[in-house]
Amino acid sequence: MPAADLPPVAVTALALVGGLVLGPWLARVSVRLARRDDAAPAGPLRTALTVVLVALALAGALLAGGVRPGTVALAWAGVAGVVLAQVDLAVHRLPDRVTVPAYAAVSTALLVDAVALGTWPALLRAGLAGAAAFGLAAGAAVLSPRGLGFGDVKLLGLLGLVLGWVGWGALLAGVFLGLVTGAAASVTLVAAGRAGWRTALPFGPPLLAGAVLAIALQGQALPT
Repeated sequence: MPAADLPPVAVTALALVGGLVLGPWLARVSVRLARRDDAAPAGPLRTALTVVLVALALAGALLAGGVRPGTVALAWAGVAGVVLAQVDLAVHRLPDRVTVPAYAAVSTALLVDAVALGTWPALLRAGLAGAAAFGLAAGAAVLSPRGLGFGDVKLLGLLGLVLGWVGWGALLAGVFLGLVTGAAASVTLVAAGRAGWRTALPFGPPLLAGAVLAIALQGQALPT
């Protein structure tokens, strides 16, 4: 079902239910991954924030993709991004326990989309984009390990897979907007006295924000 045919009430209800069901669990996951403590609890504020962010991620995926297998890829990447962003902000780390399963889930959903809807060109583009994003980021990490970690490299590969499926324009826009968001955040923190010019800042959240903005700008022009 195309996104335009989805009643707003249905989108809101599905997103809220998903946020309420997944949010508390993912809040605990993010805290436990950050602290490396499988018994660490999540506070009420973090839980509420995670519920809202997960609901927004699910609503965005539905509004962008409608009811189709590819929407599962968008939703999974968005929900994984909520956890990754929280962990990266807390400890400057993007755990493989979230990123690697996201690769598998996104790839599987896009493959099912291709089988069901014939979006094979988009699947090929996604694979090429993901490989290119991963390869270029890996080269940058080798040349400047202080600027880009391999957690960022794996995240860029995942985002390249998703954005490449949407389109080459979305990929370029996502990378550009991620860099702009990161630069703006750095300048803001320096101006506020919260960081120095040489302070290492997490790069994952700006990359994720850039990807979200790129898909939002793309609207409902997804592969058919």
